[in-house]
Amino acid sequence: MNYPWIWAGLNQLIRLKFPKVQHLSPDQLSTWLARSDGPSPLLLDTRTEAEYVVSHLPQAQRLDPATDNFDILQPIGRDTPIVTYCSIGYRSAAIATRLQAAGFTNVANLEGSIFRWANQGKPVYRQGQPVAEVHPYSSRWGCLLDKKHHANGFS
Repeated sequence: MNYPWIWAGLNQLIRLKFPKVQHLSPDQLSTWLARSDGPSPLLLDTRTEAEYVVSHLPQAQRLDPATDNFDILQPIGRDTPIVTYCSIGYRSAAIATRLQAAGFTNVANLEGSIFRWANQGKPVYRQGQPVAEVHPYSSRWGCLLDKKHHANGFS
């Protein structure tokens, strides 16, 4: 189920908790990724390895949600566009805040993250191949992910 009132409350909570983070909707990110002019953003999946291996956004790199070490990003410029995401947007907003504190100036968070992305029928991948499944994170938060997207073995 999509529970729009829960999503509205979560989005508000995340915006209040992380007021300096810019947020993009799944439609805005999808449009940006489809453009051929200008730089595409670096997509950072800020979920656990177990979540990432089930599926992720196209060409996303995983960044541990607990990290404060951004050495992996040294080769890119501090003004490179970065979009963070997780399951619902909380962990990724926290990472976006830490990236900003580390000097990255062009960071945004995917509002609703991979759950909203998948719920809207946008593609997720495993080992370069499109799949329909997403790790539901937990039974509590997994209710925000349409059941048809729940990875086998997870409720």
